[in-house]
Amino acid sequence: MPYLAQISIFPIKSLDGVLVQAATVLQSGVLKGDREFAIIDAQGNFVNGKRNANVHRLRSAFDLVARTVSLRVEGTSETETFHLDGDRASLETWLSEYFGFPVQLLQNLELGFPDDTLSPGPTVISTATLQTVTGWFPGLSLEDTRRRFRTNLEIADTEPFWEDRLFNGVDSTQPFQIGAVQLEGVNPCQRCVVITRDALTGQAYPGFQKVFTSRRKETFPAWANSSRFNHFYRLAVNTVVSPSQANKVLKVGDPVGWQVPCDE
Repeated sequence: MPYLAQISIFPIKSLDGVLVQAATVLQSGVLKGDREFAIIDAQGNFVNGKRNANVHRLRSAFDLVARTVSLRVEGTSETETFHLDGDRASLETWLSEYFGFPVQLLQNLELGFPDDTLSPGPTVISTATLQTVTGWFPGLSLEDTRRRFRTNLEIADTEPFWEDRLFNGVDSTQPFQIGAVQLEGVNPCQRCVVITRDALTGQAYPGFQKVFTSRRKETFPAWANSSRFNHFYRLAVNTVVSPSQANKVLKVGDPVGWQVPCDE
């Protein structure tokens, strides 16, 4: 039976994630603490992997209880630790020096800074999907693939691309449940240049997008809704969560249930 195997949250958008055993759903549908902060430049643009490959070389370790982040540059041992609330100015100074231009750290406690503001719920993927995609690229490990796709909820004990059953047509959603939490799948997540790069170094994997798109099309499940794929550079599912689910808790090990479409 499918179950929730991993929960990852990313306290600062575009930086490293944290594995947690449980996560609380907020009124907005996002997981508490996920993408709570974002780095922006003087023009108000996100400083992320899509715009700045130096993001990949920035290692971050979070203590969620103490609300601290420890930063270092990949390949070095020198680490600086900052309190996310009390050391904001010092943290911004360190980040500005690293990137070579002034940045600010914005905070949004209710919505965070999701990539898809219309579907801000946790992103969902299966372990089997990640294992299959890993096999398409010699030299990649499962953990490498996880870091590239940065998904919140990982579901185990399924077939590959199981999550492709969690969306319907353009104007409808697919209800499903994880433990006590009811979610709605919206659409397959469109990917960007970030997944083509090593998440630790920023080095591009030659031909990644072309291979991914070709293999994704070849392995597309016969039962999945192809109308949502104007291209096959998509993986994982975006969700929304009703405000009625606020304060409910997702836990590792929670069973997963969904309504099976009539034609599956």
